[in-house]
Amino acid sequence: MAYLHPLQVIWDYLGLHQQPEKADCIVGFGNFNDNIARRAAELWHQGYAPYILFTGGLGRNTEGLLPEPEAVRFARVAMECGVPEEAILREERSTNTKENILFTREKLIFLGLPHGHILGVHQPFMERRICAALGVYWPEVKVTVTSPQVSIPEYLADAKRQGITEEAAISVIVGDFQRMDLYAKKGYQLPQHIPEEAWAAFHTLVAMGYDSQLAK
Repeated sequence: MAYLHPLQVIWDYLGLHQQPEKADCIVGFGNFNDNIARRAAELWHQGYAPYILFTGGLGRNTEGLLPEPEAVRFARVAMECGVPEEAILREERSTNTKENILFTREKLIFLGLPHGHILGVHQPFMERRICAALGVYWPEVKVTVTSPQVSIPEYLADAKRQGITEEAAISVIVGDFQRMDLYAKKGYQLPQHIPEEAWAAFHTLVAMGYDSQLAK
């Protein structure tokens, strides 16, 4: 598996490895990966927040893959994990990270719920990106971010279980790394220092053909 070392470099950079903190709300960010919902449910059971908000309609990686909005699917998974329906909120309109953030903020304000500190749950390789985007679109909120506690092989195996090929799953990670730089230049998220080792790993993976999710 020649891709494993460069992918690990990118994976380690994109993850922030923060410890969860008690918050006003757990926010599960939409995706194909239902382990996000399971991680959010785990945190709810541990008492990190009184309720969970799942955000996501259908986006870049789920349009045509899922038959229902990401938030609806995640809510069902969380209830299967023992979270009561009354502890779950859903935001079903968003199609990208910017909308995830703005529509979540809008819903919490509309409902009059506390939202000074959120505990975000996303993919392991989306931790840094979601924090950088929150710094632009919701700068006043305090955020702690976490993700399903899995290794790369475990993540790839689980993606395959959910209908995503290994090549596609790796390409998504490569594409999200590219967006760390590209989206900062466009003003979509706060700039982040990217080490040369991470850039080299990115170019290695692109040369291997993991380029289907690169932004044009």
